[in-house]
Amino acid sequence: MTLPRRKFLSLATATAALPALSRMASAQAYPPRPVRLIVTVPAGGSPDIIGRLIGQWLSERLGQPFIVENRPGASANIGTELVAKAPPDGGTILLAMSANAINASLYQHLNFNFIRDMAPVASIATIPLVMEVNPAVPAKTVPEFIAYAKAHPGKINLASAGNGTPLYVAGELFKMMTGVDMIDVPYQGEAAALPDLLSGQDQVMFGVMPASLGYIKSGKLRALAVTAATRQQALPGVPAMAEFLPGYEALGWYGVVVPKGTPSDIIATLNTQINAALADPTMKARLAALGCNVFAGTPADFGKFIANETEKWAKVIKFAGVKAD
Repeated sequence: MTLPRRKFLSLATATAALPALSRMASAQAYPPRPVRLIVTVPAGGSPDIIGRLIGQWLSERLGQPFIVENRPGASANIGTELVAKAPPDGGTILLAMSANAINASLYQHLNFNFIRDMAPVASIATIPLVMEVNPAVPAKTVPEFIAYAKAHPGKINLASAGNGTPLYVAGELFKMMTGVDMIDVPYQGEAAALPDLLSGQDQVMFGVMPASLGYIKSGKLRALAVTAATRQQALPGVPAMAEFLPGYEALGWYGVVVPKGTPSDIIATLNTQINAALADPTMKARLAALGCNVFAGTPADFGKFIANETEKWAKVIKFAGVKAD
């Protein structure tokens, strides 16, 4: 993993060294034709909406259509491979997600290596999760839940949206850091898991915050902690997990990457325009409505973040002992 990580960070850092004149020339020339923006989930979900928001912004600013193309399947690997093998000319770009960092360790026989074959362009947003329990669980705080779980080893059902999803690895990270023994109950998506959590068949889940807010506010679920590094405005009274488990953080995230070898001036043009979008009040409001926090930065920043996420989840996947193939 060390060599690909170095290459990835090198690709990200190289953009910063370009002369301003080169960047201006690229901005005028790119793109010469419509661009495919690959989204690795079906139409209608939050990633698809984010892809379309960014695609519309880029279309308007760069004078060519950025056409969102949904390529779901194999936990985002089908669409990711398509982009990894596309010509490195800026004509095909990927809406990258947290699944890409998780899949690097979860899948052993991929036809691509995300860090080796992709170059980071721009981060877009993060989306925190919330540790939530059925109200029948007596614990009202994270320390109380840890004590309760240790008193009932192997008797608490931990629901997730499926092995390898951000919801799953968030729970596994919690187990790894606390030493509690819970039964993993994977579902085909969060929507399928929620009914069993609400009925009490499952006792705990790490859920995407927007999908859980209504149940938490109505008292049908109890929030114990958010998985971001700090407390969140949507649930101001709910502590961050790091307040009890220093260093704990588990986020969904979105950004844009391109095939390795894409000219650095094209990467710089895309980064500049995406960061401009993230500074726009209307775009900020749209992302906030999806439960997202704006996450802007340089290609180097995003490259370092992806490398760190990949390494973190590799440790968790190894701890969990789960493989997808």
